[in-house]
Amino acid sequence: MLSQSLLKSRDDFFKEITDFGEHVAISSLHLFHGDLDLPPLSFHASMEEQWDEEEEQGEIETVLKVVPPDYHQYLDVFSKVKAEKRPPHPACDHHIKLEGLIPPVGVIYSLSSKESETLRAYISENVEKGFIRPRSSSTGASVLFDKKKDGGFHLCIEYHKLIAFTMKNRCPVPPMDQLITIFNGPTIFYKIDLHGAYNLLRIKEGDEHSTAFRTKYGSYEYLVMPFGFTNSPASFENLVNDIFSDFMNIFTVVCLDDIMVFSSSEEEHFKHVASVLQRLRDNNVFVKASKCGILGLCCVK
Repeated sequence: MLSQSLLKSRDDFFKEITDFGEHVAISSLHLFHGDLDLPPLSFHASMEEQWDEEEEQGEIETVLKVVPPDYHQYLDVFSKVKAEKRPPHPACDHHIKLEGLIPPVGVIYSLSSKESETLRAYISENVEKGFIRPRSSSTGASVLFDKKKDGGFHLCIEYHKLIAFTMKNRCPVPPMDQLITIFNGPTIFYKIDLHGAYNLLRIKEGDEHSTAFRTKYGSYEYLVMPFGFTNSPASFENLVNDIFSDFMNIFTVVCLDDIMVFSSSEEEHFKHVASVLQRLRDNNVFVKASKCGILGLCCVK
């Protein structure tokens, strides 16, 4: 029997909902934060054997503090180094269907020294990750910068022409009131936040040229789906639905890059979270340890 002091009402649980374009996502959950007495596991592999040799010791220590010991056999799923490598082509790449677009020849804007520094660092980092590659064509969108509140710069690519000529793919998402009906009675929740989100998707082979952008350091094209693309939410929704199709609405709810695992008992909950982490591992999808954890208990009627 769950203590009444640990339970929240249905209204409290769902009172903060954010409208995310065509999607609805849970922005935050105010629940009881407590330790659950989950059943222990016996592990055969040491933490060092599971973790990539490239990982820094500092990150390993951080992850070990955040991730409950019962899930340490899945430490590789929380690897930042692995998450920042170019993913393999999944079952559903991001396809760019165009309607009569003539490839643009964008202007190469004059940049300040700080903007040039930021651009050079962005290109170097993403070429090293395998997210972008050089291209010889002179066509491509322009690059400019938007100043952040902290004084830094956010790189922007003028894809407005590409967006205008892209055929729209609207992936329907169940209304929130339908998702609420999935939960019944006292429920335990574990939140998982995916690392990289849209960058987990590859651009379909042959479509990479449509993502081209021009800079004073040369022209480049994306191999992974960048943020802000038309149909990005729909393509990402297709990816997570494909990965979790047999878990969805049984013990898992997915809203873009947020995964909610829910169970009616502690024993079930451990098995459900372990199943989700294993499925992520099988699909080379990684998560942010700092944004994952047990949210608590909620009584939904």
